[in-house]
Amino acid sequence: MYEHQRSVRMHALVVMPEHVHFLVTVLNDNTGNPIPFYKVLGTIKSASAHRINKALNRQGKVWVNEAFDRMLRSGEFEPCVDYIKMNPVRRGLVDTPERYRWLWYEQDVQE
Repeated sequence: MYEHQRSVRMHALVVMPEHVHFLVTVLNDNTGNPIPFYKVLGTIKSASAHRINKALNRQGKVWVNEAFDRMLRSGEFEPCVDYIKMNPVRRGLVDTPERYRWLWYEQDVQE
């Protein structure tokens, strides 16, 4: 969530045991140009890997070098938010999205 309102507007985020889903809108830099997504993703991966390794008292890679990212088409925004919210339920980790500690989403989502 650190990058929320810095380089992206975070709409939904879920941290699963072996992967992460997040839905963002990339913001513009101070010159008005969109911040490159690879930079945003690199910042998020670096900071989270550091914190994960520190919490687990270990060193080494946390994330793979690839990411599956894509731009949404018209009409896909709400279904994507729902998919992210329901991910822990589908996996049987909780019975409702609200009970999953590692889920965050905008309450008033607007495309």
